[in-house]
Amino acid sequence: MKDKPLFDLFWSFFKIGLFTFGGGYAMIPLIEEVCVENKGWITSDELSTVTAIAESTPGPIAINCATYTGYMRGGFAGALSSTFGVVLPSFIIIYLISIFFDDFLSITIIANAFKGIKIGVGLLILQAGLNMSKKMKLSGLSLFILIASCAALLVINFAGASFSTVYFLIIAGIFSVSVYEIKRRISKGGADK
Repeated sequence: MKDKPLFDLFWSFFKIGLFTFGGGYAMIPLIEEVCVENKGWITSDELSTVTAIAESTPGPIAINCATYTGYMRGGFAGALSSTFGVVLPSFIIIYLISIFFDDFLSITIIANAFKGIKIGVGLLILQAGLNMSKKMKLSGLSLFILIASCAALLVINFAGASFSTVYFLIIAGIFSVSVYEIKRRISKGGADK
């Protein structure tokens, strides 16, 4: 009976890992549905926080979310159980593909299925972004950064230039800290008078 919460974590994240294509961002809506809405393991604010932290730390976002949720639910053993659960389906699928299909994507029906999956993944990522933005308190600064980043990304993509999104994160972080520091100094200067 004691091991049931660990198995529940493992099984929940195993199903998330098994039925989600497209990586961590595509998994966020499923993680939210299972861990926040159905099981109540974490709150929606905690999921937003861990998603932001997982994006800025090494490692895939889904694994970091699974590890965090597992740790909150069952300590180190819970973290291990949920992490193993989310990773295992991908490992099994890739292993089977590597054994049985040398030219897996040369099979027409498989190649066409993956084209359809790409569209679905894009929609899942868009849904995750919209859900998170509804729950966030957008200030003028964060809204400016969002719009400026989207506009810059579109211009760079249309120009065909190569520019890593990591640089957007670094620039936005430096800009936000600079604005915060300027506001802090201004308010401190006003308080001194």
